[in-house]
Amino acid sequence: MKKDKDGSISNKVYEYRVLAKMSQKDLADQIGVSKQTIFIMEKGNYTPSLLLAFRIADFFETDITNIFTYIKRTDDNDL
Repeated sequence: MKKDKDGSISNKVYEYRVLAKMSQKDLADQIGVSKQTIFIMEKGNYTPSLLLAFRIADFFETDITNIFTYIKRTDDNDL
């Protein structure tokens, strides 16, 4: 059986934005994207490019892995 190597990326953009007391529009303007991009990213419906992920981490002055986390998908048949 072929193992599924895909995973997903979770993020803490919402948490960082709220702690910074910023609106979605404020953050979007600062990093050069639309408010809609921030909205769907916070909802987990959009995985940013690596470049955008680094821009977000740089804006919040933190390491990219503090905001974005890779979640490896596991095959239930391997348990």
